[in-house]
Amino acid sequence: MPSDLTRSAILDAAERLYANSGFGDVTLRDIVAAAGVNLAAVNYHFGSKDELIAELFVTRSLATNRERLNALKRAEQEGGGRAGIGAILRALVGPPLRGCLGPERERSTAARFMIRASIETVAPIRRIKNREIDHLKKFAAAMRRALPDRGEADLYWGLHFALAMAHQTIRDSERLTKLSEGRCDLDDVEGIIERIVAVSVLALTAEAEGTMAAR
Repeated sequence: MPSDLTRSAILDAAERLYANSGFGDVTLRDIVAAAGVNLAAVNYHFGSKDELIAELFVTRSLATNRERLNALKRAEQEGGGRAGIGAILRALVGPPLRGCLGPERERSTAARFMIRASIETVAPIRRIKNREIDHLKKFAAAMRRALPDRGEADLYWGLHFALAMAHQTIRDSERLTKLSEGRCDLDDVEGIIERIVAVSVLALTAEAEGTMAAR
């Protein structure tokens, strides 16, 4: 098999197996068997299981972050250089939610892999998340332009909480469905995005007195 096809076969097999079974239960031997290659091919192209996981996660994350930044750019262009806080947060949480939830996306291998990555944050993924924050700094800067009167810490907490709500919804969508007995529609992805944005905007734009009282 040509080198580029071997690499693609390994990535496809690994993503499928990790999506189905998790990171801890899948071995390199499982991957090479599914890909139809030998163990030396994995070592040659990736070096280790951690590097293979990292490459898969980076590939999917780059696509999501590119979509985020494109949405942010459009929002700022439409706002004459300064987007509204709602549009900024929508650009932040919309792409990962659309990528992982909904009747079409949640059945895809890519979506199930990213959901698994949210549930089982293994070492290589954790390192990437802690290192790759440049795109989030751009969102923080946009939030600063949108809300110049808010403190720096408040803006970062607001960004953090918006991400946390999105990630928790992705991780525990099945539990929420059971808990609400189906009243919370996890297939209504746009509705979920608007709920998260509404709560985040409310928290960020609350009057100072209300914020201090809550603290």
